[in-house]
Amino acid sequence: MQTFQKIVTGFCLLLLLWSNCNQQAFASSQSPTSQATNTAPIITAYGNLPLSFQPNFGQTDEQVKFLSRGQGYTLFLTQSEAVLALSKSDSKQQLSSSNNVAQGTELKLQWLGSNSNIQPTALQPLPGKVNYFVGSNPQQWHTDIPTYAQVQYSSLYPGIDLVYYGNQGQLEYDLIVAPKADPNLIKLKIEGAQQLQIDQQGQLLMHTPHGVLQQHKPVVYQIIDGQKQLIEGNYVLSNQQEVEIALANYDHEQPLVIDPVIVYSTYLGSGGADVAKQIAVDTLGNAYIIGETASTNFPSKNALQSTGVGAFDVFVTKLNPHGNGLVYSTYLAGSDTDYGGSIAVDLLGNAYITGTTASSDFPLKNAFQSALKGSLDGFITKLNSSGNHLAYSTYLGGSGSEGSYGIVVDTLGNTYVTGATTSSDFPRKNAFQTTKAGGIDVFVTKLNPNCDALIYSTFLGGNGDDVAIDIAISSLGNAYVTGVTTSSNLPLKNAYVGVAGGQNDAFVTKFDLDGDHLVYSTYLGGSGNDYGASIAVNTLGNAYVVGTTNSTNFPLNNALQNVSGGQNDVFVTKFDLGGNGLVYSTYLGGSDKDNGTAIDVDTLGNAYIIGTTASSNFPKKNAFQNTFGGIQDAFVTKINSLGNALVFSSYLGGSGYDQGRAITLGLLGNIYVTGATASTNFPKKNAFQSSNAGSADAFITKISP
Repeated sequence: MQTFQKIVTGFCLLLLLWSNCNQQAFASSQSPTSQATNTAPIITAYGNLPLSFQPNFGQTDEQVKFLSRGQGYTLFLTQSEAVLALSKSDSKQQLSSSNNVAQGTELKLQWLGSNSNIQPTALQPLPGKVNYFVGSNPQQWHTDIPTYAQVQYSSLYPGIDLVYYGNQGQLEYDLIVAPKADPNLIKLKIEGAQQLQIDQQGQLLMHTPHGVLQQHKPVVYQIIDGQKQLIEGNYVLSNQQEVEIALANYDHEQPLVIDPVIVYSTYLGSGGADVAKQIAVDTLGNAYIIGETASTNFPSKNALQSTGVGAFDVFVTKLNPHGNGLVYSTYLAGSDTDYGGSIAVDLLGNAYITGTTASSDFPLKNAFQSALKGSLDGFITKLNSSGNHLAYSTYLGGSGSEGSYGIVVDTLGNTYVTGATTSSDFPRKNAFQTTKAGGIDVFVTKLNPNCDALIYSTFLGGNGDDVAIDIAISSLGNAYVTGVTTSSNLPLKNAYVGVAGGQNDAFVTKFDLDGDHLVYSTYLGGSGNDYGASIAVNTLGNAYVVGTTNSTNFPLNNALQNVSGGQNDVFVTKFDLGGNGLVYSTYLGGSDKDNGTAIDVDTLGNAYIIGTTASSNFPKKNAFQNTFGGIQDAFVTKINSLGNALVFSSYLGGSGYDQGRAITLGLLGNIYVTGATASTNFPKKNAFQSSNAGSADAFITKISP
């Protein structure tokens, strides 16, 4: 498989490994029988927040008064103009690599002849705050920035106001013409487009190097005697950069509203930006999402043309228990590229995040390691429950490169992180393996609650390349990791599979409490390619692993599905306590490509899996979506504690490319999943945003039992 071959080509692809493995589509056969109750879960759209505007408190260029961040764009509002920084990427490519460099375009919208002394003002406060920890200087950090639903330019022209706002996820603006004011004064200059065109439907088309931005034919109306009266209105090109609006006769004694809608669904995509990577839920039901987004850098005066976006910032967003209100969005970044990896939450609502940075000025506080040592380092950051304070933030790495992919926190506040490193001088303490053995080795690190000292830190690897993707801990504090290895001599103990079976194998390793000995360590795979994507541990200490395999002889026991269904299948494996036996192990897939991305387990031992499938015959049971939506769907599956029956299994997707990335359990058995969709008809129940806003959006869905 191409995904696995990438591992051995060098560490420059380490950051792509996890996202690329996630993106493979998957496969399946006939659904097994089950004794479970025939009750389909209920899905609810979660996290569909209204478009909001932030005042500029110093988080961007001083000429910007307000900014708004959406899927695939940032809108900068200055005193005299609006600048749309757009990003574009093919929707399939967006889902196949969340770390690709997006291509972009900046469009400048200027109202010619407008009031030069105008001061835009914010209207309609929204819940939630925004925080920026950007750079290493705390004086440049900005917290508790309020958000608003609208920005108004009063008296843009005499008697004419301009209001920017969001509607159903789309950016809109209204021109409100007072009685007897002259709408002929309105003239819009657009810079950055290669060509302006008005199509047969009356839409304004702005052609750019990467696609076409549409502005719908304006809806023009008056409210007369409580009734909405539509007025004919059309765009007119006065030259190749300027647009006017021609209006039919109307009542000049009544106010008039001109309402264009900017439609970016045909153009914009996150292009690697605005990508949700992981989700966590606290004891109150608040959800926390980590990912990365395009930077808020304001385009330079001479940059209003096609550019590569290139730079990414880490974001953490906290949503209220209903998923319809923002608690906070916090951005962490340096001057180079930063990637979000994973997130954990403690009982007090503090968020612990890890990821990878190339920034020498990443925001730090109470750091264990205060300098970037290589081209890429891991980072570990703790945010308070309001998201406006760094309890600590530190680099973690050596003189080579690191990718940090997994994090968990125990009840004492100790953090455990894992990933991969090329550094022979990676920080070590009380190590099981003190020396790097191959080109790329796993690292497993435990830090104290203040994150100013290592409790233990160790390599784990053999003579090939070894990458840990996920980490879990038992109730006692044992660390478990899984990932993928090309090593023929990976350190083993009490192994269920003692010999590497293919070019790439999954592995599962459990450490003792001190981190300097193995409890067990085993390969997991057949003669093909296998990788472990996610690991969870139940209250007894059994490890559950999910991943992807194309091995026809993958280790099975008490299997739901005994035969590989297609090109790639999901595997779901539960180990016994000693690690040298399987409670159950099964394929899960159909006749095309299927990939297992994440797993969680409840207190009864039921396993919950999310991933992606291209199979129209993926196993289903009590499904909330029975029909394969299209090219590639997410799936959500629950397997009972014995591993011999599906409780439910369902598609989740529309007619385009959809991808399941993360899953976690919350209160009352609620299931929270996140991923990405390029489908305009992705299933959204009770959604604030009823349509796809870009060529690839993040989705968050709550599933109730």
